[in-house]
Amino acid sequence: MANGLNLTSKETAERLRVTVGHLAKWRMTGDGPRYIQWGRRVLYPVTELEAFEGKHLKTSVHSKEAK
Repeated sequence: MANGLNLTSKETAERLRVTVGHLAKWRMTGDGPRYIQWGRRVLYPVTELEAFEGKHLKTSVHSKEAK
C-alpha cells in the first residue's frame, strides 16, 4: 500500500482509472502527472496527482481551461 506521500504505478493507475501501460505511455510523451524515478522504480507524489487532477477539471464540455 501507499506510504502516504508517494504512490506506485499500480496505485496511481487505480486512482486515475487508467492502465499501468497508459501511465507508461504518458511518461514517454510527457502528458501525465509528474513522477519520481529512482533506477527502475517509479513513484508518483500525491501532491502531483492532485495537481494533475485539478488541471483537468472542467466546468462545461466547452471549457478549454480549468477554472
